Amino acid sequence: MRTLLVSAAVAAAALAPSVATAQALPAAVVAVVDLDRVSAECNACKTAQAALRGQVQAYQTREKTLTGPLQTEQQSIQTAVDALKGKEPDAALQARAKAWETKRQQAAQELAGQQQQIQRNQQYIQKQIQDKLNPIYQQVMQRRGANVLVEVGATLATSQSVEVTNDVLAALNAALPTIATQAPAQQTPQGR
Repeated sequence: MRTLLVSAAVAAAALAPSVATAQALPAAVVAVVDLDRVSAECNACKTAQAALRGQVQAYQTREKTLTGPLQTEQQSIQTAVDALKGKEPDAALQARAKAWETKRQQAAQELAGQQQQIQRNQQYIQKQIQDKLNPIYQQVMQRRGANVLVEVGATLATSQSVEVTNDVLAALNAALPTIATQAPAQQTPQGR
């Protein structure tokens, strides 16, 4: 029995420091931010989104410019092939088909390059915004006395008193007056 009491005392002594440490944590003071609203209403973000929309529209226009004549030529070649009724196409028709395929591949390559550039531009814009937001979060939390910041989409319900979206938006507008919308050229790895 005495051994049991000593064991219990040792176990209690071992647990006491961890219980004291657990009690040392401060109470959570939570703030909530609506990042969708921040990115939609940020002045530089609006300008950057408009520039991206322009890039997408230019891509779509170029796509129509390239694919329209290709489709017409493809239909013409297909009509000529169908007229042969299974016979072997002559050298001229084969040359047209080969030239069409080359043009199609070039168009696809050009469009893929433009699409990749738009994606890089979008990622570059997001990176610039995120780089400015990270220190802003800390500043707003400190100013408002919060020790936890949660995105409003991750909450079930909140009180308006914990909402800091306006603070974050104002700080972002001040810290990020403009956003570059063209990603820097990608560095190609140097061969050894």
